[in-house]
Amino acid sequence: MVTTGSGEYVYEPVENWAKLPPGWSFKEIGSVGVDRNDNVYVFNRGEHPMIVFDRDGNFLRSWGEGVYPRAHGLHMAPDDTIWLTDDGDHSVRQCTLDGKVLMTLGIPGKPAPYMSGEPFHRCTHTALSPEGDIYVSDGYGNSRVHKFAPDGKLLFSWGGPGTDPGEFNIVHNITCDGDGWVYVADRENHRVQVFDGKGRYQAQWNNLHRPCGLFMPPGKCPICYIGELGPGMPVNLNMPNLGPRISIVDHTGKRIGRIGGLHSGSGPTEFMAPHGLTVDSHGDLYVGEVSWTNWPTTHPGVPRPDNLRSLHKFRRVR
Repeated sequence: MVTTGSGEYVYEPVENWAKLPPGWSFKEIGSVGVDRNDNVYVFNRGEHPMIVFDRDGNFLRSWGEGVYPRAHGLHMAPDDTIWLTDDGDHSVRQCTLDGKVLMTLGIPGKPAPYMSGEPFHRCTHTALSPEGDIYVSDGYGNSRVHKFAPDGKLLFSWGGPGTDPGEFNIVHNITCDGDGWVYVADRENHRVQVFDGKGRYQAQWNNLHRPCGLFMPPGKCPICYIGELGPGMPVNLNMPNLGPRISIVDHTGKRIGRIGGLHSGSGPTEFMAPHGLTVDSHGDLYVGEVSWTNWPTTHPGVPRPDNLRSLHKFRRVR
């Protein structure tokens, strides 16, 4: 049996897990999530933006066709709704699990001015506080986090471009724990910043390289799964031990596990561009990759293969 990981976090890759209908493709995957029944929701950039599978990888349904131009972030809420962040559409939608839109934040297709601080310019992800307030990381064309009331009213925003505490260089992902702390993947500053619910800086985790995806299971003092994108410049593309990989840290940022090779690769325990991730009730890990977009960066001048992998399942063995 091939395994990957360390310590208490060892996994077996489950290859060819997702059984897509004939002729379908993910192209690449912005994010993944699981519902209370461990059905898996794959928010992707193919022709069928949301594809749903059961735990065994059997196709259940699809939805969102024609609505989501560039799938980016997915957050499963405790009330069995799903929050979808589309950076190509500059909007966030709250949906039922079969795709009915309940709330929209932002004006679809209309970005706020670049670096204006107003929502949204290529927003990236959404998280909920324990009270149901809504946090949105924003994103590629802003350096802000916005906090909304449960009814969608903007409460306040924080951040700005830069490298100091509370500033961001591509605010790429966001999550919130059971105590209301807010964790922000500040990707190109190579850190996760930690804030209280009022946007006040508390701490940062620095032992990371281009943190891209975040997932925290519910509960007090949770662990955090962090997808690290890996090297992105010609000068360091072949440098080992920078990712792409998944790091698992405790609530203080101390690393307690890691998955992935020393380099980018297409092997069963390797990654190309881990972007969104989630864990089901059994502790199994699902990772979506943006390998199609990332290929020209990591393989300059090399034609892109037709069969780039974009979805992993890892079964936890201890």
